[in-house]
Amino acid sequence: MAFTYFFRDLTALNAIKDHVIPELRKNRHINVWDAGCAMGPEPYSLAIIFKENLGYYEFKRFKICATDLDEESQEFGKIIAAGIYPEESVKRIPRDIFKKHFSPNNKPGHFKIADEIIQCVSFQKHDLRSLRPVGDKFGLIVCKNVLLHLQESERIDVIRMFHKCLAAAGFFVTEQTQKMPEKTAHLFRRVIPNVQLFQKV
Repeated sequence: MAFTYFFRDLTALNAIKDHVIPELRKNRHINVWDAGCAMGPEPYSLAIIFKENLGYYEFKRFKICATDLDEESQEFGKIIAAGIYPEESVKRIPRDIFKKHFSPNNKPGHFKIADEIIQCVSFQKHDLRSLRPVGDKFGLIVCKNVLLHLQESERIDVIRMFHKCLAAAGFFVTEQTQKMPEKTAHLFRRVIPNVQLFQKV
């Protein structure tokens, strides 16, 4: 499993900031599922965006469950828990945000995420094809670069599972290259035209 980098999809992150966070901040608990988290830059990027746009006590109510399945390596969970990443992964983060949430690590060329960000992200190994959700009443589910590897029927089943475990009016984000299958389109409304951001109906 290759390293990805932080703030990879700025368009989606900005859509979450503008359309998702204002709605979820009203909730008693703000729960997010990042399905297909790789080595962790995506869930941590999400956590940073929420931290930047929630108040102190609102962020206390925020949690991300980050999941992935890597049949070749068992190291990615340890990397996420440590929150230490090479400069190559973090160099695209806006400088002001980077300075607030990262500090140099003892390992040259590596940086550690602030503990308050690490503590709101939990990791577990999970196979989406099992169709067994890791929880329920999620305000937001993010699933990128996973659905394209599934057969059409599997993709439909996984999206139906996501719909079931979203809270009422919860949000779903997928990669730009993926269109919502016709068989699940009635389960969501498209929030904005330029991002694959949907809201449960």
